[in-house]
Amino acid sequence: MTSPNDTPAPLDEEAEKRVANERDVGLMLKVKSGDIAAFEELVEIHQGSVIGTVGKMLGGYSEAEDIAQQVFVRVWKSAERYQPQAKFTTWLFTITRNLVFNETRRRKRKPTVSVEEREEESYQVVEDVATVSPDQNVLHAELEAAVNKAIRELPEKQRIAVVLRRYEEMPYDDIGDILSMSVPAVKSLLFRARTQLKESLNKYLDG
Repeated sequence: MTSPNDTPAPLDEEAEKRVANERDVGLMLKVKSGDIAAFEELVEIHQGSVIGTVGKMLGGYSEAEDIAQQVFVRVWKSAERYQPQAKFTTWLFTITRNLVFNETRRRKRKPTVSVEEREEESYQVVEDVATVSPDQNVLHAELEAAVNKAIRELPEKQRIAVVLRRYEEMPYDDIGDILSMSVPAVKSLLFRARTQLKESLNKYLDG
């Protein structure tokens, strides 16, 4: 008979990540064998993070779902060549990085959404975040829009490093793998990005 003292201790954060990665790799290996149910489960697990990252990288969410869909189409099409040599999320966000960078360059060549429309969309994303007074909600939305705008103005690599570190809480070595950079280089990249963000958000920080 099992006593209360035999209850397994809760996993620490690193152990939880290892278990999650083992789950993801196992699912992806099933996808490699053509298992559609495993693919759908992977999409269910990771689509929120991918959509969120794409939205923050592009400064809005109007096309984030479309780009995220392209990411998972790429995952499916690349399944036959998949080798679990890195964490699954590292592989997934490398694909995400490539597609987002392609989209960013396409927009520079042929802008399709005005700055004003993207800023308006940023407000819409956060307008229902908290049940607070109207004044507080407006200030929260204004700050969030300012942060999104400041992140959007960062160079590509700085931008994705900030998004992955701040919103996905990704460790430096994983970000380095995604960007093909060493850990010291990632830390330097983030330092420069944070310095620029502080300069861009000075009036809010002073307040």
